[in-house]
Amino acid sequence: MKAGYAKAEVKNQKVRESLEPLEPGQRPTVVTVGAIFAGVVALIFWSSTGAALAGAEVNGSSPNIAQLVVTAAVMSVMAVGMWRTRYWAVLGFQMLLLILILAAVAGLVLAGTLLQFISTVILSVGLSVMFWFMVKAMARIQMPRGPNAR
Repeated sequence: MKAGYAKAEVKNQKVRESLEPLEPGQRPTVVTVGAIFAGVVALIFWSSTGAALAGAEVNGSSPNIAQLVVTAAVMSVMAVGMWRTRYWAVLGFQMLLLILILAAVAGLVLAGTLLQFISTVILSVGLSVMFWFMVKAMARIQMPRGPNAR
């Protein structure tokens, strides 16, 4: 078991050495996409909050304003954090992606038509690809910056 761990650690070290540190102000593309996505979702939830405050109803009942505000606030903070390339924000977004991936995969069981099944598979694959690319972006964000970084 120690030999397997040592072999894996050598491989991990090679990957770490191949990573390029971020330049000041640089943001990985996948983090930019995530920040924009989180910002759009936040805007949708803030708009929904405004509509709920104005008396809009969903299926005959008023939406829970507290839930809308909390979700909008979390997505807003996450969007700003990712835009500023903060590790905690990217990690939180990855957690959200994982929850969405699991929900989409579980939704395959409830897909009533072939179109629903195919679209759910596409959603699951898209979210998984974004999750995968965020792992490397997170490693680059954690790297030390500055002239003596390496």
